[in-house]
Amino acid sequence: MATKKNNNQGNTQKDFAHYTKTFWKFFSYGMGGIIVFFLFASWGLLGSMPSFEDLENPDSNLATEVISSDNVVIGKFFRENRSQLKYSDLPKNLVDALVATEDERFYEHSGIDGRGTLRAIASLGTSGGASTLTQQLAKQLFHGEGSKFLPFRIIQKAKEWIIAIRLERQYTKNEILAMYCNVYDFGNYSVGVSSAAQTYFSKTPKELTVDESAILVGMFKNSGLYNPVRNPQGVKNRRNVVLAQMEKSKMITEAQKIRLQALPIKLKFKLESHREGTATYFREYLRDYMKKWAEENKKPDGSDYDIYKDGLKIYTTIDSRMQLHAEEAVKAHIANLQEEFFIQSKTNKNAPFVNISDAETQRILKQAMKSSNRWNVMKGMDKTDEEIIASFNQKVKMTVFTWKGEKDTTMTPMDSIRYYKSFLQSGLMAMEPQTGNIKAWVGGINYKYFQYDHVGQGARQVGSTFKPFVYATAIEQLNMSPCDSIIDAPFTMPAGRHHATEAWTPRNSDNQYRGMVTLKKALANSINTVSAKLMDKVGPEAVVKLTNKLGIKSDIPLQASIALGAVDITVEDMVAAYSTFANQGVYTKPQFLNRIEDKSGVVIYEPIPESHDVLNKDIAFAVIKLLEGVTEGGSGSRLRTEYGGSGDNRWTGYPYMFKNPIAGKTGTTQNQSDGWFMGMVPNLVTGVWVGCEDRSARFKTITYGQGATAALPIWGYFMKLCYADSELKVSKENFERPANLSIKVDCYTAPKVKDTTEVQNTDEFEF
Repeated sequence: MATKKNNNQGNTQKDFAHYTKTFWKFFSYGMGGIIVFFLFASWGLLGSMPSFEDLENPDSNLATEVISSDNVVIGKFFRENRSQLKYSDLPKNLVDALVATEDERFYEHSGIDGRGTLRAIASLGTSGGASTLTQQLAKQLFHGEGSKFLPFRIIQKAKEWIIAIRLERQYTKNEILAMYCNVYDFGNYSVGVSSAAQTYFSKTPKELTVDESAILVGMFKNSGLYNPVRNPQGVKNRRNVVLAQMEKSKMITEAQKIRLQALPIKLKFKLESHREGTATYFREYLRDYMKKWAEENKKPDGSDYDIYKDGLKIYTTIDSRMQLHAEEAVKAHIANLQEEFFIQSKTNKNAPFVNISDAETQRILKQAMKSSNRWNVMKGMDKTDEEIIASFNQKVKMTVFTWKGEKDTTMTPMDSIRYYKSFLQSGLMAMEPQTGNIKAWVGGINYKYFQYDHVGQGARQVGSTFKPFVYATAIEQLNMSPCDSIIDAPFTMPAGRHHATEAWTPRNSDNQYRGMVTLKKALANSINTVSAKLMDKVGPEAVVKLTNKLGIKSDIPLQASIALGAVDITVEDMVAAYSTFANQGVYTKPQFLNRIEDKSGVVIYEPIPESHDVLNKDIAFAVIKLLEGVTEGGSGSRLRTEYGGSGDNRWTGYPYMFKNPIAGKTGTTQNQSDGWFMGMVPNLVTGVWVGCEDRSARFKTITYGQGATAALPIWGYFMKLCYADSELKVSKENFERPANLSIKVDCYTAPKVKDTTEVQNTDEFEF
């Protein structure tokens, strides 16, 4: 029996040794296989792996940011709205929430959480996943969601582990956190915390409160499911889970958790898009410029810049505060004036067109129809012209623009064309005359519905705002002064003189003649006969030569009638020309760029300012004194008065009650199609144009169509807002007087006469 027992013990020991050997054999094979598997994955034999350079510079597809002179992001160019931020840009509460919720041992592991991995394996994933923040970053940067097929998913997981370890070696924990916050897609075109904070809360990341940070961190789980716009209750529940995790990790107290969990979901949602937001017209102008810039400026390796993904930072001269003031002024006044336009249109069967034939009306509407997006789309569908035209007369549901917000309605596309032709448009540009820096740019009333830019794109007749160029030429060539006198009386320029094909007899807008007047009074009251006489003395060639020096690029005819403003010029060129007078006779080319940086902050472009002398200081100052007369007792005097007149309920922001020196000029063209005001203080020149898209759409009378009513109130309201904003430092001082001034500018002025409607309506027609 003893022998048998010993044999059994020997067999048991033999079996145990065999099993042990077999176990270690399979374990070694398994571990070896795993090691080989990871080596193959690391070497890229199981699919490409990021290189060292890729880890150093991951392709993050960054949006290009448009930044104002006061360091506010006013817009972006992107395919994915992603902005890069540093760890220092993140609020502590967001970092705490992220670590507590997504990876509580983030600061302890080296890319892979061993405890979490073992827990996930033991529970077969039922107790939660084991992906660390670093692994999630690796997936976001280099793989995305990947395959659902298990073998491929295992390979991808192995790659994530390897990349995570490499990332941990390459970057600090804080850098990894920042990168993770930069790459996540929060929906609504917002990639990264910076864009998400702006889209959902209209804030920078640093301004996020604890509960707002918890909302964003909750979205990391599934931004489609936990979208605060579509699923506020689900988002609230998820936010409360994040807050509970923060309390569990001792990042907030239980009392704070209870208080924060009780808060409602409060959003300030604003979808960032190319067609909405601030400075939309300027941003589109800049986008077009950047396309050309990218063709002429290459990367160091010779490849092209891509403004939609290279993360450039474009630092502009636009001041975000002044831009908002300008947009507010345009919106407030045009909405106010539009009410009057619609009131007058009720009695006009051919509204908004005035005094044109049916044939001309049809020509305008047909041209607009063929230029429409609807026409182009249907042409692309191989529709015949007859089919397309028929569709324009069939009622359809559409959303239209109104000053009280978008409105759903039903009308024919042809009726919508006439409807949109009824809207008054505006262009405004403000510029520092000494630097040429453009501070505000408003190209229209609403970029989403009206894309035409009335600052840099649209040239319109300038009316009497052209007259200072004639006066400046006369002062320079004839040695005249603002105090010199000239007779305001009927005047005829004979045929043949100054290229005139027939006799020209300009008349004053009020059909009155004042006799002997000073140049200052003549310009203040926009007297046409005086401008014509000055043009007769100097000739159109000299005036056109001066305007060219002033940077006006329009093709100006050598005709005497240009004295009254029968010339199409852009708002941009007019502001630059007037700025020359405020800058002591030195023309400075308008500039909208300060510099461009790449995504690493390296300056890759800085524009070189352009300027040249046009007039000597004395002549420039004399013109300034002439223009001051316009606001002291001429067509711009309502800037200083507190009593109204005809149509004063449409003078938005009135009374303005400015006491400081202001040089300016109103302008009104034939049949009130265009209203202008050019206004200047020593460090800011602003031009404003108002009119309809088509010149035949206009006010019936000069009361509302003149520059003093249509455009001047925008300038007045804009300046009131700027002066109320002390940080802008807009000047209220006198224009700088040249030393040893050789031109007489201080003229005798009679006691001021009370402003009346008649005085306000002394702007001119252009013939």
